Amino acid sequence: MSSREMSMDTIMEDEDSFVSNTNAIIYASSDISGWTHSLISDNNIPNSSSSTSVDDRQQQISTAGGGGGGDDSMIVSSGASSSWFNNNNKQIDDQQEIRIFNVDFRALCNNTCGLLPDTGRTVNEETSIRLVNTLMACAEAIQENNLSQADVLISDIRRLTVSQIGGAMKKVATYFTDALYHKIHRLIPQDIVESSYSTDQLLHMSFYESCPLLKFAHFSANQSILNAFADSKRVHVIDFSLNQGSQWPTLLQALALRPGGPPTFRLSGINGKPQPNDSTDPLQEVGFKLAQFAESIGVEFEFRGFKVHTLADLEASMLNIRPSNVEAVAVNSVFELHPLFSTPGAIKKVLDIIKQIQPKIVTIAEQEANHNRSDFMNRINEAWLYYSTMFNVLENSKSTQTNNLNLEMTKQYLWREIYNLVACEGTKRVVRHETLGQWRVRLNSAGFNLVPLGLNMYRQANLLVALITNEEGYRVEEKDGCLMLSWHSRPLITTSAWRGYVAKFWD
Repeated sequence: MSSREMSMDTIMEDEDSFVSNTNAIIYASSDISGWTHSLISDNNIPNSSSSTSVDDRQQQISTAGGGGGGDDSMIVSSGASSSWFNNNNKQIDDQQEIRIFNVDFRALCNNTCGLLPDTGRTVNEETSIRLVNTLMACAEAIQENNLSQADVLISDIRRLTVSQIGGAMKKVATYFTDALYHKIHRLIPQDIVESSYSTDQLLHMSFYESCPLLKFAHFSANQSILNAFADSKRVHVIDFSLNQGSQWPTLLQALALRPGGPPTFRLSGINGKPQPNDSTDPLQEVGFKLAQFAESIGVEFEFRGFKVHTLADLEASMLNIRPSNVEAVAVNSVFELHPLFSTPGAIKKVLDIIKQIQPKIVTIAEQEANHNRSDFMNRINEAWLYYSTMFNVLENSKSTQTNNLNLEMTKQYLWREIYNLVACEGTKRVVRHETLGQWRVRLNSAGFNLVPLGLNMYRQANLLVALITNEEGYRVEEKDGCLMLSWHSRPLITTSAWRGYVAKFWD
């Protein structure tokens, strides 16, 4: 296939299916943002018919900082501040002992009881204590099936929430209260049930733009894939979470500048099945725009889209895997594995499929939280810790303070997760995050070895976070060969890389 030929196949699964030595190139968030929006709208992609020379292309893609040689440093397109480590939020006194159902209230508040950036005043600590206390009492009543008592407590929670000044704690408490109410009365909001694929993707994009979690995950995965593909002439990425395809332009750019020329790049993009009333084929649209982009920078590109209800519907034979001496394979999953826990046997099946594929690298990003628990009370406690931090991140983010629409849509994205985690059970509860320690046990047991991300990638990730946020509070940490992005002391996501080991058999 020539660089101007593009394969644009989309495969629809059956309706009845159950449900290094390379340089990373990172662009400023505004560049990535513009490209992401072009996948929803019809913004211009570089004209595929332009006759851009290699030198011109390198000038367009690269910026300062020498692209070749042995230097493994990241090439960055704009300056970055590194002054985001200070924590100036006012906290509850360290000597104050406040415990609710054996839970440290200071942890539950997690910065939301401090100085509110939008008011300049402090939340009334007594009201905050009562609010969280009542939320936990409501969860305990539900766990004990005392629904009448839980319903009374919901009224108390709403009254206490109204008395809050505002900010992150009030918003997250409102969402938890609504979810608990729906749990008690077995109600499911119609806007969640009937949401369209395009609505879900728009909320996802708003989340991408509002905080650096996805950008951090994409960077870590791309760098691992780039290192794994260093000597490969033909490469194949299987993306479990294609969405708007915003992860792949930077990797394509880095491959375009590779000494000796870029490899042939094949992308298998997987997304959930759109609703029947969606008339467009979003996978096809994303694939076409990526193909145009790849052609504009001289990368031979092939795309196939797969629409499945869950990743467990995949089969290795569908992916047309070529021998390893012909094509190097990478599997990429960003926030897509934890929903498999809702279906018995699904995670094992998907990990077995990955092992059959025998990729050179498997890149995984998952939320760093323990939400896959049967004990309802402890699950709500863990969820409060995590999502109160997420809302605190949003309330303190300069990007969301200047873009109210993105802020509100991002809150809706998180509200859907809170609702699913709190109000749903069984196969309908797909928000089942697990911690790095739990994932290590699962992946090791399934036959995967960790590929340490290393000090160099840690340094590059620090530069990236400084570049795309320029805010205090975010911290990048290296833990057991993986990278974590935290808000102050609270881990939010973990990124890791893995390789399956193949058992040897003798006659």
